[in-house]
Amino acid sequence: MQDLVRILYIGDIFGRPGRRIVKERLPELVSEYAPDLVLANGENAAAGFGITPSLVDELLALGISVLTTGNHIWDKKEIFPYLAEHADGPLLRPANYPPQVPGRGMFVGKTRAGLEYAVLNLQGRVFMPSIDCPFRTIDTLLESIPESVKIRFVDMHAEATSEKLAMGWYLDGRVTAMVGTHTHVPTADEVVLPGGTAYITDLGMAGPFESVIGIEKDIAIRKFLSQIPWTKEIRNIPEIARSHHEKLSGTGYPSKLSAPEIPLQTRMMTVSDIFDALAASDRRYRIALQRVAAPAGGPA
Repeated sequence: MQDLVRILYIGDIFGRPGRRIVKERLPELVSEYAPDLVLANGENAAAGFGITPSLVDELLALGISVLTTGNHIWDKKEIFPYLAEHADGPLLRPANYPPQVPGRGMFVGKTRAGLEYAVLNLQGRVFMPSIDCPFRTIDTLLESIPESVKIRFVDMHAEATSEKLAMGWYLDGRVTAMVGTHTHVPTADEVVLPGGTAYITDLGMAGPFESVIGIEKDIAIRKFLSQIPWTKEIRNIPEIARSHHEKLSGTGYPSKLSAPEIPLQTRMMTVSDIFDALAASDRRYRIALQRVAAPAGGPA
């Protein structure tokens, strides 16, 4: 029987920078530490808000066995049918959402060496959406796990440190490890609790270092100075605007986005920008192209 089990867990993967660093560095970490199991939180993988089916496949292909998430799991509409169709798959949503919500919050599997493990995903309620109780939910989940499954890993996605600490003590001796995610800022309180459960309040993120929890620092600072919130309808405008020099081939800048990652709105803005550059009469560097009206009946 194997005495030591190595688990590599990656905190919130934030957007393309996070995915890029994981792709570049994960092989080195696997080579150095030889983990039996690689896990990650992927709820911010799609430009910082949610995750898409294609990104699920991309991250799993890197050798990640299970992806946990949190409150941003619902930000991309295409993930709803994916969760419904892959309810037993390795993409989790927090288990304490109501039962009728698509997806599940626990995955039971085996490592390549045949070790059985369970990954459980919870979401806190302090300063977050008021969903079902994570404490009672975890009790129910733990009771459902076969006794043969000794490796039990919990991701508690929560805002309040007090709630995560309380959950850590509540689970001490009942799970292998409980890690906190969500704030994107790592804490320095890693510890093995008296009952043997490994614990840390927050792992931080895999994302851009010179940022504010993954978001461009100038945008975050401007929000704090103006106190004008980015509503759901317009919060992606900075990403749309900054991507208009990207190319479908993935050779553009600043992020070398591939075609599926470039928002439709960005493509529309780019076409308009090119048209304006070619047809505008106030550009000193070139003579404006003549505008030709399309026939009223459309193309022949």
